[in-house]
Amino acid sequence: MKRIKKIAIAAAFGLAAFASLALISCNEKSGGKNGTLAGSENEPGWKLNKDKKITFDWYINFSWFARHWGDSKVSKYITGKTGVDVNFIVPAGNEAEKLNTMIAGDALPDLITLGWYEGQVPMMIDSSLVYALDELAEDYDPYFFKIANPDKLGWYRQEDGHVYGYPNASYTPADYEKYAGKLTSNETFLVRKDIYEALGKPDMTTPEGFLAALRKAKQKFPTANGLPLIPFGTAEFTDVGNSQLQGVLQHFLALDPEKDGKFEDAALGLTENPEYIRWLKALRQAHEEGLIPTDIFVDKRSQIEEKAAQGRYFCMLYMNWDMQAPQNALYARDPNSIYVAVDGPKNTRGDEPKLAGGSIAGWTVTLISKKCKDKARAIQFLTYLISDEGQMDTNFGIPNETYTMVNGIPTLTPEVKALDSSDKNKQENEIGVLYTYWMLMDTAWQAQWGVEYAPSLEQPQLWTRPYVCSYAVYDGLTLPVGSDEDLIYQEIQRKWGKVLSNLIRASSEKEFDTILADYNKFKADKGLAKVQKIQTELMNKNKAKLAK
Repeated sequence: MKRIKKIAIAAAFGLAAFASLALISCNEKSGGKNGTLAGSENEPGWKLNKDKKITFDWYINFSWFARHWGDSKVSKYITGKTGVDVNFIVPAGNEAEKLNTMIAGDALPDLITLGWYEGQVPMMIDSSLVYALDELAEDYDPYFFKIANPDKLGWYRQEDGHVYGYPNASYTPADYEKYAGKLTSNETFLVRKDIYEALGKPDMTTPEGFLAALRKAKQKFPTANGLPLIPFGTAEFTDVGNSQLQGVLQHFLALDPEKDGKFEDAALGLTENPEYIRWLKALRQAHEEGLIPTDIFVDKRSQIEEKAAQGRYFCMLYMNWDMQAPQNALYARDPNSIYVAVDGPKNTRGDEPKLAGGSIAGWTVTLISKKCKDKARAIQFLTYLISDEGQMDTNFGIPNETYTMVNGIPTLTPEVKALDSSDKNKQENEIGVLYTYWMLMDTAWQAQWGVEYAPSLEQPQLWTRPYVCSYAVYDGLTLPVGSDEDLIYQEIQRKWGKVLSNLIRASSEKEFDTILADYNKFKADKGLAKVQKIQTELMNKNKAKLAK
């Protein structure tokens, strides 16, 4: 962004005109026609402009997001405090199509939130469709640099030296030190508590123990709530595989993502690792014995969670936080029928799992479009949201109404807690606490207060704490969009999506070995080495970034 040089203006037009030109310059620097006042290093800009009402159009690149600003108490409270109202825009169908259409038409809304991993992020930056946040902050809200995390800014700094997006749910290496023992993972091996205990809490850390437990569960508990028991379940299979049977299984087996200094991408299948193959063969055996139904390959997330809410799975390799609704339903019916986390698959050495905690890349990034109606207010609103005050407001809500301070700790009122446990949708629509508006949530910051979980959700979360690891150096190994390596990667991924299910459904171990050998040859022939070379270079760049 080109800055106005007041001295040059004064020299060109004369000292007499300086006052009026300086006023124009100030208006331009402060956001233009809206007359927005710029903040300073000691005072955030949003406080100076809170009496000036503005509505931002904010695009959320997730079709499932169903919240509205202005319905809940928290959103009204924030608008009253900052003067900023929000109109959320959410795609009705395919997210990529909606966003690509806006990009192609140069019709981006004021703010954009999308996964950091989406190819549209570099596309928007390279096409100069979004502002550099650091430049906006220098001009309109230097206070941003006081509260923005320097490690996160460093992580997202582009080759031109600028930062265009700020992440949510990001955990820096310093967070892992500061909040050691308080961070959790979403990666769990879950069992239905009552069935697991009735079977004598079997050891399921080896393929033999895992298969034996599945057999006993099916034999002793053929039905659950009048429906056939499903001995094993996991996340949905997609055209590129299964997240739980790739990266998550790798973490349970404590497999290093690097081998001989090279990155090994679990998303392409660790099909030359004997520890990984050992467990895939166990799954094949389970399927052959009818312990894994064919439904597992076609069920979508909604169907999986419906079956979990019915208590139909004996065990699951699944994301524990995504089980909130099923767990609440089970707990209401019978507290002993919920799912609890136990030791899952281990490698032949019996090593403890290394479960992924939050990454430095986070989950999403938020950017400010060059079509933004007031870039100054936008960066100031972003500054507010990532500040401690903004985090208090979006997480806990309204002082003495939705939460009170108890021994120095913000604590939700009993009424809000109860509503969140019994009807989370109603809570988010009417109250709006606990990061209903998660676009810039700082979940590491939240850890300082300690997280109080509902009885239905607590055990799996707490179980993961001793095993949480940072995989920051492996974040963002995204190949250049449209590059040869990217095209190779996509082709191998799609092949793996078919191969993984074929391996589990193989009629014999001999057929399994044949499918595996064919896939390994396919990977090599397509150019896996080229992909690995670029990913390794990106990994080494990450190591250099994090070492600073």
